[in-house]
Amino acid sequence: MRVIIDADACPRNVLQICLDLGRKYAVQVWTVASFNHQITAEHHHHLVVGNASQETDLRIMNLAETSDVAVTQDWGLAAMLLGKGVRCLSPDGQEFTTDTIEFLLEERAAKEKFRRGGGRTKGPAKRSAANDRHFAQQLEKMLSN
Repeated sequence: MRVIIDADACPRNVLQICLDLGRKYAVQVWTVASFNHQITAEHHHHLVVGNASQETDLRIMNLAETSDVAVTQDWGLAAMLLGKGVRCLSPDGQEFTTDTIEFLLEERAAKEKFRRGGGRTKGPAKRSAANDRHFAQQLEKMLSN
């Protein structure tokens, strides 16, 4: 088992939580990010990829195995990883499942269509300490099983 992080848009607090829990449970932590991101890799494995579209996602797909936990906010990547039997968790602590991912992808498509038509949608709410606590609880639950 490894924790594999889509580090292109991962909050630093989430990365630190992953490193702390990885040490606690003796689980390797891997980050994958384009060379445009500055990730300090003192206590984990870090893979640098180019900045081409989807390059990080493809590397994570090739790296991930059934026993791994992936941390990503990319619903498309989560859907593909679920197909490989990888457990997926958002930085907010939401576990993606085969039961919920289809709805999320449909919602994403509907919002994209709305924006192409000139509509505006709200961005995510500002990250809070409660988000960090919830993420830590969910990841610890996954790692302890």
